[in-house]
Amino acid sequence: MALILNIETATRNCSVALSLNEEVIAAREIAAQGYLHAEKLHVFIEECMAEANKEIKDLNAIAISMGPGSYTGLRIGVSAAKGLCYALGIPLIAVDTLEVLARNIEVGEGEYLLPMIDARRMEAYTAIFDSNYNKLRETKAEIITEELFTELGGKVHLLGDGVAKCKEVLTDDKFVYHDEALFPSAKQMCSIAYNKYKISDTVDVAYFEPFYLKDFIVNK
Repeated sequence: MALILNIETATRNCSVALSLNEEVIAAREIAAQGYLHAEKLHVFIEECMAEANKEIKDLNAIAISMGPGSYTGLRIGVSAAKGLCYALGIPLIAVDTLEVLARNIEVGEGEYLLPMIDARRMEAYTAIFDSNYNKLRETKAEIITEELFTELGGKVHLLGDGVAKCKEVLTDDKFVYHDEALFPSAKQMCSIAYNKYKISDTVDVAYFEPFYLKDFIVNK
C-alpha cells in the first residue's frame, strides 16, 4: 500500500490530494483569481492528513506537478515537495502538468486531447494526447494561429484556461471546446503517481527543477 501526497500548483489552482494507491482519500483545492499558493498549500496538506487520520511520517512518496505553468506557483509547490521528501527520506515523483489537465475529460477512440494552459499574449502551453492519454507530441509554447493542428484528422478536444485564445482562430468543426475553467487538479495526479511509484520512476530530490518552458519575466 502506498500513501502518496499529490501537489498541483502549476496554475492558479492550488490543489492537494492524498491517495492510497490510486484512490483519493482526501483533497483540497482553490482556484482563486489571485494566487493563494503560499497561503493555502501547507494548510491544505495539514487538512488532508487530518481528514485521512494520517501523519506526515506515514507518507511513502510525494508527487509534484512539474509544469509547464506559473513560475511562482511551480516554485512554491516544488519547494514544499522537495523539503518534505528530504526531511522524510522518501521519493519525489514528477508528473506532467498537461497530462494532469487532459485527464479532466474522456474522449472517443481516434480523437485527440489538447490541454492548454494560458501563457503570455497569444500563446498557450500545450501538447497533444490520444484518447488513452499517451503523449503524441512534446510540450510547446504555441502561438495561436489558424494553421495550428491542421495535421490532426479526428475530433480535437481543447480544454483549460488557454482555450479562450483559440475560439476565434481555430473554428473548424473538428475542434471541440470544453470548459475553459478546467484546471490541472491533484485529484487527477493520483493514478499517474501510483503507476510511477510502482516502477520507481522518481526524480532526484536535490537536483529536480520544474519544467518552466519559458524564462521568468518580471513585469514593471
